[in-house]
Amino acid sequence: MRFNLDVVESSDGSRRSQTPKEEVQWISLQNHPIFASAASSTDGNTATAASVRSQRNLLAWDGASRLYYWDPVKQCLHRISIRLGEPEPTSVTAASPSKVLQGDVQLNFVVNRISINRSGSALLLAGSDGLCVMYLYGRTSTKDNTIVCRTASIGSQIYFNDSNVIRILQVAWHPYSDTHIGVLSSDSVFRLFDLSSDVMQPEQEYYLQPIEPGRSRNAASICPVDFSFGGDHLWDRFSVFVLFSDGSVYILCPIVPFGSVYKWESILEIYNDAHTFGLKSANSTAVNNSNLAIAWLEATFPELSQEATYGENISAVKARPYALFDASLALQGPLHKVRQGRGDETLAVRGAECEGRAVSLLYNLVSKDSILVTAWSGGQLQIDALADEIQPVWIDGSLPRLHVDSHNRILGVAMICESIAEEHSVLKFDQPSDGTAWLGHPPPLLRLAIVDLALPAKTENGSLITLFADPLMQERIFSLHDGGIDSIVLHFLPFTNQTVGKDDNMRTPSVHPVLSTCQGGKSSPSLFGFLSVSDSFGYSWVVVVTSSKECVVLEMKTWNLLLPIQVDTEKKPTSLEQRKDMDTPDIINKELLSGPKVVLVPQASPNLRSVPADSIDGRSILHQYFKLFHENYVEYAHKVYFELRHHGPQLKRIIDDQHARLDEAQQKILKVEAKQSILEERIDHAIQRHNSLEQRLQHLRNLPGVHRKPLSRAEQEFKSELDQFTGVELDSLNSSIESLRARLSRYTQSSKDNPVSRQRQIPGRNILQDSQISQLKSSLAKLSLINNENSKTVKVLESAIKSRESGRT
Repeated sequence: MRFNLDVVESSDGSRRSQTPKEEVQWISLQNHPIFASAASSTDGNTATAASVRSQRNLLAWDGASRLYYWDPVKQCLHRISIRLGEPEPTSVTAASPSKVLQGDVQLNFVVNRISINRSGSALLLAGSDGLCVMYLYGRTSTKDNTIVCRTASIGSQIYFNDSNVIRILQVAWHPYSDTHIGVLSSDSVFRLFDLSSDVMQPEQEYYLQPIEPGRSRNAASICPVDFSFGGDHLWDRFSVFVLFSDGSVYILCPIVPFGSVYKWESILEIYNDAHTFGLKSANSTAVNNSNLAIAWLEATFPELSQEATYGENISAVKARPYALFDASLALQGPLHKVRQGRGDETLAVRGAECEGRAVSLLYNLVSKDSILVTAWSGGQLQIDALADEIQPVWIDGSLPRLHVDSHNRILGVAMICESIAEEHSVLKFDQPSDGTAWLGHPPPLLRLAIVDLALPAKTENGSLITLFADPLMQERIFSLHDGGIDSIVLHFLPFTNQTVGKDDNMRTPSVHPVLSTCQGGKSSPSLFGFLSVSDSFGYSWVVVVTSSKECVVLEMKTWNLLLPIQVDTEKKPTSLEQRKDMDTPDIINKELLSGPKVVLVPQASPNLRSVPADSIDGRSILHQYFKLFHENYVEYAHKVYFELRHHGPQLKRIIDDQHARLDEAQQKILKVEAKQSILEERIDHAIQRHNSLEQRLQHLRNLPGVHRKPLSRAEQEFKSELDQFTGVELDSLNSSIESLRARLSRYTQSSKDNPVSRQRQIPGRNILQDSQISQLKSSLAKLSLINNENSKTVKVLESAIKSRESGRT
């Protein structure tokens, strides 16, 4: 039995009855009035013109019975009560009318994405120019029959002030807290906000520095694009995976929101693991790292040091605010590719084998395997698995910045996370990891597959791809792109298959198209919402909202996707004659076709001719011969008559079918004869066209500049590097310059706004700060000059290549 958990809101003036004023009707979700009315309106195109090149997702689901849809035209939120599997097991129904939720403040930005927390109490409204949180339990307004919800802006002083150009790249709820969100911005800073205490200032700040200053070979290696929280597995639950535009992935571990709740057995498992494999190691580095991890665990979760007191009465523990005073987190990475046997070590370390730039990242925990899926603008998906466990790593001597209250309780943390500069060895998959545990090495990646989505008509900036994990079937991943939606199912999981005992070969993932939005071979961002919902009975659906505000509900099959294809390799193929004999049924019995059985006549006596026929001996001999004739020929004739009478209708049908096929063949022959003249004319026209093309080709061969050699391999590689430079490096340099300008303007603005603090500063320190500012200005000027020179060089090279290509043609 399904239960509806919707609470009926009553108006402020009347609380005597909770009966709704309008009668609720249950209809199919795709026919809901909010989608039908929105589909007939044309104002939505103007509201969405500002964000054409950004993927939008205006749908959210609380995991139970409520679906949320943001109306971009009316700037309001619709809450729709849904029933999964009613009235039919494969149908989705919705309550009409829906509840309308309105913010108490007017939004001044276009919402591109909404996201709901675990408890369903708050919802994020994210856009390119704003970030807000809407608390869903509000008061009912009697004026418009809407629910007014409290809405607050997040980090407006950091991201959206007038003198700042910092862009929000990704925002997501933390999986172990209902009040914490993670925000990754273009200034290479990852921030955690606690919405229950302060929505303006972050609780934790991590300044990402993947490489040492001055050692960057390309600007794409220092520009982050996406992040993903880890799953419920050992230290993965305390990890944040950060993706950079060159495809490199880094790990921050441990990061824990203050006040988040975790299972006691999970914390106890990693605590015992640190004691077993870390403290008992013969390597001093492993012992030091495990000591730091144990100290951090005991300070963050004090119940570990009092395990004997609590015993088995604890089911969950809350994280206390804590940070090491003399060490900062290390930015572990970039994650290297593990090598399977012999291969190219450079390829194993480099790892980037796809076209374009990295655009999105997804972490998905499938049983025992931690899967990382990286989407590229060229339309490829890079699927990897972590080949080893994650351990926390700190850098001694890098002091963090702590914000404490009057009782010395930590309120906020900020630190610079640097990558450890060391030579990473190329590991092998069959190499034991016992000797590398707790040494501070980032876990390697095991390449599972590279999936090419074959996206049509790619734009100049590449394709935008968003990844979603199926909540019901862990092995399935949904890819949302300009061409529609695809489903990718993983059939090979290295550690899960090894644990279960499967000895399967490394099967490639299967790709199934779910929905296509390509029209005429061209694709455009025409999807405004995507959800994957499921019930407790194993049914799964996909809910999609198109750019025309049309809702599409598709049922997804789950039970047979992981079954292997059974092929009978031992069965031998039959010949054509044998197949005809097998397919042709027996119309008349073969025994009848062979004739009557030959029965030996008994040997007659020599005086048979002298025996008269009317005598007793003659009659007995005639009776014997008549009996043999009756048994052999009369019974055979009866059998033949019965067979012919029984199979007569079947023979008639076969003959009629043969006549019909003969008539059809004659009609086709007549049509071919009628079209023969047309075919001959078309053949003559094709021959004439071929002759004219040969003449034109001969004239083109005689033109000057045709005999030039094509580009060599080195020239082609140089041209591909130029294309990558124009597509990725210039954008990365521009974003770096914008971030430096934003930091400089924010620093100068803060120094102007605090004259009292400037008076209290030491003169020598003021001189030092002025010198730092002058160095920043000079560095910024040098970067601008380098950027201008690079742009000019690229233009010159492009003109040279175009002139060479035009001369070649």
